[in-house]
Amino acid sequence: MSRGIEPGDQAPDFELPNANAAVGGESMTLSDAMGDNGAIVMFTCNHCPYVVGSEGRIENAAARARELGMGFVGINSNDPIMYESDNWDSMVKRAGKGMSYAYLHDETQAIAHAYGAERTPEFYLLDSNGAVVYRGRMDDSPRNPMDATTDELGDAMSALAAGDSIANARTDSIGCSVKWKQ
Repeated sequence: MSRGIEPGDQAPDFELPNANAAVGGESMTLSDAMGDNGAIVMFTCNHCPYVVGSEGRIENAAARARELGMGFVGINSNDPIMYESDNWDSMVKRAGKGMSYAYLHDETQAIAHAYGAERTPEFYLLDSNGAVVYRGRMDDSPRNPMDATTDELGDAMSALAAGDSIANARTDSIGCSVKWKQ
């Protein structure tokens, strides 16, 4: 069974509305998100305790991505009807609390399906040509940074920036399931 795009696959393009007026345009495409050295596309949401527990580290990863010449965007694909805390107004409110990256809304869930997103948070690291070079988790303890013993996303970012091969290009995300529409 296919689990969406995997390392080596080309990342699907998108054009999605951006809830973070402070970063990026009113809507953004994959090419808008790309930096000179690639980009990170993260599937996220507002309510998942794994996302909430990782917010500081996600901001650190976004800042590091910018330092390395990589773009960084978050995409919320959760059903806002069943999960009201993931609706557009809540996204704007969350972004307004100092989020340093574009926060895109995948209302139809087409992009989550195209990528094969399974969890929040889930990270796709893309090279400058838009090919996936890493897919998976940030580390092995998204709810509690004190318990993390790995840094798979950070290691992959470092390897990509150095032009090295990525030792562990695929991990399974740890987090809440994407909340699909019924």
